[in-house]
Amino acid sequence: MATEDKNRATAAAILPLVGGAANVSSIAHCMTRLRLGLHDRSLVDDEALKALPAVMGVVEDDTYQIVLGPGTVARVTPEFEQLVEEGREAAPPQAAVSSDDLAAQGAAIKAQQKAKNATPFKLFLRKIANIFVPLIPALIGCGIIAGLNGLLVNLGRLPAVTPALAAMASGFMALIAVFVGYNTAKEFGGTPILGGAVAAIIVFPGVANIDAFGQTLSPGQGGVLGALGAAVLAVYVEKWCRRWVPEALDVLVTPTLTVLISGLATIFGLMYVAGEISSAIGTFADWLLSNGGAGAGFVLGGLFLPLVMLGLHQALIPIHTTLIEQQGYTVLLPILAMAGAGQVGAAMAVYFRLPRNESIRRTIKSALPAGLLGVGEPLIYGVSLPLGRPFVTACVGGAFGGGFVGLFNQLGDTVGSTAIGPSGWALFPLLDGNHGLGSTIAIYGAGLLVGYVAGFLATYFFGFSKDLLTEFNVSQDPAPSTVTATGGPHPTPDTGRANGPDSPDSTDPGSPEKAPVRV
Repeated sequence: MATEDKNRATAAAILPLVGGAANVSSIAHCMTRLRLGLHDRSLVDDEALKALPAVMGVVEDDTYQIVLGPGTVARVTPEFEQLVEEGREAAPPQAAVSSDDLAAQGAAIKAQQKAKNATPFKLFLRKIANIFVPLIPALIGCGIIAGLNGLLVNLGRLPAVTPALAAMASGFMALIAVFVGYNTAKEFGGTPILGGAVAAIIVFPGVANIDAFGQTLSPGQGGVLGALGAAVLAVYVEKWCRRWVPEALDVLVTPTLTVLISGLATIFGLMYVAGEISSAIGTFADWLLSNGGAGAGFVLGGLFLPLVMLGLHQALIPIHTTLIEQQGYTVLLPILAMAGAGQVGAAMAVYFRLPRNESIRRTIKSALPAGLLGVGEPLIYGVSLPLGRPFVTACVGGAFGGGFVGLFNQLGDTVGSTAIGPSGWALFPLLDGNHGLGSTIAIYGAGLLVGYVAGFLATYFFGFSKDLLTEFNVSQDPAPSTVTATGGPHPTPDTGRANGPDSPDSTDPGSPEKAPVRV
């Protein structure tokens, strides 16, 4: 009961600071963030929000995003939705002119903010993320169950239970194409159930009786990529039908033609093409890490934080999902997770290099536990990015950690993750590999340690210029602040508020226009 009261109190504290119930147009959440559509952005009190104990930071993209952290956000969101509903019911009716003015003002502000990120490529990546992000909780849950089942099988324990656990772990993955098709149609403006219906063809066992391109199809061929393509095609067929089919016949003809046309194209084209692409992705990933794992890991681990800052990491989500579908785990995520380790090491170095700056040290102390668990936003936007050089040296730490894990992949010890989303210590329950769980855990843990140490050393010795130390290694009043983590604002007089995506385990694209950095 105390936990429920705490979550409701958090929601109640947030609501007036975003302009109240009347200012909220939409509510959603992802792994770490409460995402709000707002009528009037000017009604939000950013600084007061950042000062709330439960708030790790705020990010502005196409929606206003309040970082609460994994687990917390899923519990606070329902409470917030209930408070908004209660507030709307209790609010007195507003004059039509005032409401219209408010809506117009909010629309103008929202359009201005969206224009910053409205490049075609980033809009496409946002759609891809919106398709796969809702699937992450199921991937995590099923992945952990799969790991538990594997452990019990290896130990020879509970033989009567392991078949049930295997069914729980595998059921979702067996039908993931259907969920991808449903979400794809929804995101591209079609009827979601028609997208799911067309994607279901891919996993239907009866396709094994069909020949295409001189070979017999197999259930699941093409996987999530095939499902995505099939659902997109279904959306375009449906929209075409809506334009040309008479309204009286629409309810019968449109869904029939949508499933028929896109279904035939899926069976006699998309499944084969997507299957070849999926196989190529798996083959290339195996080849890359087998032949150049250390170098590839170094590059991937070092560049992942900048990719996150640009929102380009979303392009990796279908690749992760394809590898999990094919091999049971993705070999890329443990390498990319080293970027978070470099960030943690860099933050610890900042803590020791700025002993007089109580505000920054307080921010680091409060944000470090979240960083160890793979939630890097508070450290990125509250510490390293505004300071400038520590962000670069954090990337160096991630590069060395990624190179370490990649090296073991090159030597034949594959380290993978059965789900996407978590990183840091939170990834341990999802690890899998080809040489036993103990070896996999040891390599990943050692990689984190390498990332911590490399990030710390690079930042401690190369992360600060003399001017930077002179300006920041002093006791400062915490009043002026930029993006802040839990526990207090971060004083950076000349830096603006950084907008950006989730941490490396996250799946939200961010704006390339970030706060100025100091070098």
